[in-house]
Amino acid sequence: MQPARTVCRADFDLKPFLMSDDRIATGQVLSVLLPYAGLWYLAYVAHAESPWWLVPIGAVMVLFLARSFALMHDCGHYALFRKARVNRAVGFLLSVINGLPQYPWSRGHAYHHRHNGNWERYRGPAAVCSVDRFLSMGPFRQWAYQTLRHPLMLLPGGLFYLVVKPRVQLLCGLVEMAFRVVGSLARGRWRQAWSLESRFWYTPGEFWDLLANNIAVVGAWILMGEALGHGFFWAFYAPVMMVTAAIFICVFYIQHNFPGSYAHRTEGWDYLQGALAGTSHFKLPAILNWFTADIGYHNIHHLCERIPNYRLAACHRAHAALLAEVKVLHLRDIPTCYGYILWDAAGDRLTTVAEVRRRIHPVVVATPQVIG
Repeated sequence: MQPARTVCRADFDLKPFLMSDDRIATGQVLSVLLPYAGLWYLAYVAHAESPWWLVPIGAVMVLFLARSFALMHDCGHYALFRKARVNRAVGFLLSVINGLPQYPWSRGHAYHHRHNGNWERYRGPAAVCSVDRFLSMGPFRQWAYQTLRHPLMLLPGGLFYLVVKPRVQLLCGLVEMAFRVVGSLARGRWRQAWSLESRFWYTPGEFWDLLANNIAVVGAWILMGEALGHGFFWAFYAPVMMVTAAIFICVFYIQHNFPGSYAHRTEGWDYLQGALAGTSHFKLPAILNWFTADIGYHNIHHLCERIPNYRLAACHRAHAALLAEVKVLHLRDIPTCYGYILWDAAGDRLTTVAEVRRRIHPVVVATPQVIG
């Protein structure tokens, strides 16, 4: 159900919640860095003494990495700390822990915020296709499309997203640049030869952040492998990163892909409706709210991304009357959201493959004839 149309942006008094607090932000960052380091120490001791302890240690590390990603996300919005350069520096530090270049990621994420609910412009983390496009596919492509968006694919997909993709992205971009340099020099085009343009990043700033992140991350992998043993390091690190990525991709997905989500075309699209009806309030237990830095208050976050995570709950409470119609989700609702992998452009809504197929091939129930 969508919020009442009478609600407008001016109804929300957001100014009291926009002030970043460096003291709170510093405490939040330390609440990740110190436990994360301690958990690595415990894991190293446990793998020699009692390997079964690696399972609960890994589970706790996943939660702290989820919090680390949420704080990096806040830095990308320049909301965690007061000054932009501090957000950039801390965001880069957290990006090394998360394995994901923060600056390019945050620019792509900003695009999502600008167009949320406009499914002609932004199709979500699962690259949802339209019903018409899906029906034009052959049987194998339809099967592949559904398989790649199955919840179990979050695990290999998450590992690829954090550990593999940023390295492949940089490598492919550097190879492309090398070919361009050779070709440009051969044609005497000196200025074009040293351009940083590439289809693997959008701006020179993204390239430098991608390069720096890769150097720092790969360097950290080497150092950790040398210190802890490469076999143990990768046997523990890879599953932890895989599960961490799966969790935050899952959380991000269900906060936008759910029954009744605002999924409009460009024409007639409304930013406020995208924020309030195209996102959910994901109600989590208090401990999970802490580990996800209150990202469950996603409607407030989309209403204004400059509100720091530590003010989202208070802002939500202050505007509870205006948010009465916002979609509320709980942990038990996660399975119901994963079927919404198609966009019905004609109906401005998300739908499921099963629903589309029922609409095309309705089940006809025969009416028994009375003989007499």
